[in-house]
Amino acid sequence: MATSEARVLEIGLTTKQIIDAVKRMKKEDRLEFVEDLLASTSPEYLESIREARDDHRVGDVKTLDEIFGE
Repeated sequence: MATSEARVLEIGLTTKQIIDAVKRMKKEDRLEFVEDLLASTSPEYLESIREARDDHRVGDVKTLDEIFGE
């Protein structure tokens, strides 16, 4: 946050409280939370997921070796 003053969100928690709670999550839960947050706030992120799923469905995929070499 740009200032030392804590901002209270409409849900009644400060940004610091939310960050602290996320830090206490298990790694897997934290990753899922971040993905859910991105999905709920970024139409571009959701569109990229749709495109990736469409590519996979029609077989437009590459192996790791094709991407990164052997």
